[in-house]
Amino acid sequence: MAGLANERGDYGGKITWFVVMSCMMAAVGGILFGYDIGISGGVSSMESFLKKFFPSVYTKMENDTKISNYCKFDSQLLTLFISSLYAAGIVASFFASSITRSYGRKPTILAGGISFLVGSAIGGAALDMYMLIIARLLLGIGVGFANQSIPLYLSEMAPVNYRGAFNTGYQVTLDLGILFAGLVNYGSQNIKSGWGWRLSIAMAAAPAFVLTLGALFLPETPNSLIQRTNDQEKAKVMLQKMRGTIDVQEELDDIVEASRASTVTENSFKEIPRRKYRPQFVMAIALPFFQQLTGINVIGFYAPILFRTLGFAESASLLSTVLSGVVGTAANVIAMPMVDKFGRRALFMFGGIQMLVCQLIIGIILALHLKDHGDLEKGYAYFVVVLVYIFAAGFGLSWGPLGWLVPSEIFQMEIRSAGMSISVAVSFFFTFAVAQTFLAMLCSFKSGIFFFFGGWVALMTAFVYWLLPETGNIPIEKMDQIWKDHWFWSKFVVD
Repeated sequence: MAGLANERGDYGGKITWFVVMSCMMAAVGGILFGYDIGISGGVSSMESFLKKFFPSVYTKMENDTKISNYCKFDSQLLTLFISSLYAAGIVASFFASSITRSYGRKPTILAGGISFLVGSAIGGAALDMYMLIIARLLLGIGVGFANQSIPLYLSEMAPVNYRGAFNTGYQVTLDLGILFAGLVNYGSQNIKSGWGWRLSIAMAAAPAFVLTLGALFLPETPNSLIQRTNDQEKAKVMLQKMRGTIDVQEELDDIVEASRASTVTENSFKEIPRRKYRPQFVMAIALPFFQQLTGINVIGFYAPILFRTLGFAESASLLSTVLSGVVGTAANVIAMPMVDKFGRRALFMFGGIQMLVCQLIIGIILALHLKDHGDLEKGYAYFVVVLVYIFAAGFGLSWGPLGWLVPSEIFQMEIRSAGMSISVAVSFFFTFAVAQTFLAMLCSFKSGIFFFFGGWVALMTAFVYWLLPETGNIPIEKMDQIWKDHWFWSKFVVD
């Protein structure tokens, strides 16, 4: 990568409070996604919620002593409740691309906050399954808009040498959302009158309100200003405010040059599969695909159910989920300074190996000691919980933050919005697929489910080692050079 020697480094300037506060406000959108992941699994293990909307699951869980431990929660209707959000998110992410490109990042973030706010209100007041699904669809639209626009916003606002740390903030807030959801679930399940699940769902309105209000005051990125209006003076003033220096001409020139290249592209969705964008196109699909097949969303969605399968009581299973959220959040915070210092590839490799080892050990323990009937011995159950926490830490150091960071920084301006939309849509599609099939897979594969995801972790770790070049400390508008210098992708990318 010697050819990038003169391309690495930064444009000067410093980290300003203006950028810090703007990115912190935008990153609140991660709480929306994280809260939904955490709340879905929590309420779907609450007895009052199951009695009202999924009585057959509740009856099977409580009264059917002959059914396998691995099959108690197998219900297509229950999985539809969880996964319907992601079906809406797939569609929303493509609409978000057009809004992001034509009107800017800020309006897309604002629209996502409003949709999530309305969805949380309807969900908390749901009287039947129809209201519940409508709420999930609105939440999905909100998450789709937020996930498409916020990682882009963070990468464009951040100084080049700290882009990884700033963008990792999105995963930190996502895990904070999961932690917040776990705490709410743990408290609300103790409400004796049985409406605790309503509180859990409705509390999603809190972060949505903060994001919606905050989005009104967010500045637009210079990249978006140049792309939409070509107002170089306005973009220059914004850059000076962001970088805390008047010397921003070099960075502005790179943004203007990237914008000129993007003007020849009328339809970025038609452009991105072309040969010269092949590396970015492959990464837009592969990285979110692999991220969902780490098995982390199984932990997020179904941790309370999984812990109940191991023999924990309702309150203990929810508390275990809270602790998992603490571990994941701590790992994300640790990753923030490491991602720019050691690089993206090193964290991918370290976290991948850590997750793989945990999944293999969990699979072996369950295969040997958790049968179709009866609980797992306490010692083994607690050991599995510890391994789940170590697994969550591995994800928090690697595929968690990097699954959002890398796609947000690798696309040229002309395909950036489309590329991020494809990445988000792929993420939602496979989140939907995993959520829709996991309970049936758990029933069918039993302990083998952990070997299944472990095999994918091994494959994705090899993929990163061979095919993903280092993207750290490279200006976002000069990122195309890494593909030209790569042993494999240079065959596709030509000047």
